[in-house]
Amino acid sequence: MSSLSALTTPSNRRQFLTLLGLSAVAVSCGAGGGGSTKDQTRTLRYQGWAGSVILPELAEDLGFLEDVKLKWVGNTISGPQDIQSAATGQVDFGGAFNGAVVKLAARKAPITAVISYYGVDKAAYNGFYVLKDSPIRSARDLIGKKIGMNTLGAHSEAMLDIYLQRHGLSQADIKKVEPLVVPPVNTEQSLRQKQIQVGVLGDILRDKALQSGGIRPLFTDHQLLGDFSAGTYVVNDRFLKQNPDTARTFVTGIARAIEWARATPREKVIERQIEIVRKRGRNEDTAPLKYWKSFGVAETGGRVIDKDLQLWIDWLAERGDIDKGQVKASDLYTNEFNAYSRKDGRKNDPKGPSSAAEPTSKSGS
Repeated sequence: MSSLSALTTPSNRRQFLTLLGLSAVAVSCGAGGGGSTKDQTRTLRYQGWAGSVILPELAEDLGFLEDVKLKWVGNTISGPQDIQSAATGQVDFGGAFNGAVVKLAARKAPITAVISYYGVDKAAYNGFYVLKDSPIRSARDLIGKKIGMNTLGAHSEAMLDIYLQRHGLSQADIKKVEPLVVPPVNTEQSLRQKQIQVGVLGDILRDKALQSGGIRPLFTDHQLLGDFSAGTYVVNDRFLKQNPDTARTFVTGIARAIEWARATPREKVIERQIEIVRKRGRNEDTAPLKYWKSFGVAETGGRVIDKDLQLWIDWLAERGDIDKGQVKASDLYTNEFNAYSRKDGRKNDPKGPSSAAEPTSKSGS
């Protein structure tokens, strides 16, 4: 999952403000609206993730991006860094946990979320795990306990806060629960060695730990909130204005890839991802891809809805990270470039929607 922690340390905060200043200059220098299709850029720069296939890469390999091409400029390990790079124009799109998107937008970064790309469902989820013989059985049992997670101020800490609040803990008691940063690859070991009392595990690390036995879930984010989209791709507003046709091809192509993965047998999706990684020749380990189960995107075609962002707006406001009323969910995203609508997008048709699918306005879904 993506992190907000990159925005919270003093050094990164100074760097972040510098980047925002650069982005403001870039936007002020921008010209008017989009020109003819032939004048619009058809190549999008982006950052990937080592050993992973992101949805735009899958869409390109499937031919869903048509004549739009992707240009890999390197890998990232941070969602906030990725969307900051999109805000400043260093790349043409970036993806992050929706809380990071809200926080960046609250600082007037010139970005708009255009499509969801990962989420939580019964196959793709994070769990809060304890040792099988642990006395921890309830939310109140977490008072004074250490909870290891990949980063603070992001998805896992939000889930923990919501779980504690729903089970009646006061703010004073919640402050006595101690979330700690533990690298995901070390979480299982830290839990088993009792350096922490609860560990957040997801995907391959969760499945391998469960296979080894001796742990049990206290709760999962899917049990807490059900199916929901958790992260979006954002694009710089100037790029959207100058390249609307490119944006539409790009976003709709990703939407088609989401539905292709939903309708295609899991083994075939895994095979395709492994092929993509091997073809790009970066000496990456493909073993983790065999554990892929779902992208977890909730809405058809990855369409964004208010509640995808409102959850994090409320959480960040409660924490004091943003002011109440500072941002409005519907102002942070658009489905205008996603032609894969609920009405016209055929969920089980890997060829995607008809070209007649109507886009929606920025505040609608």
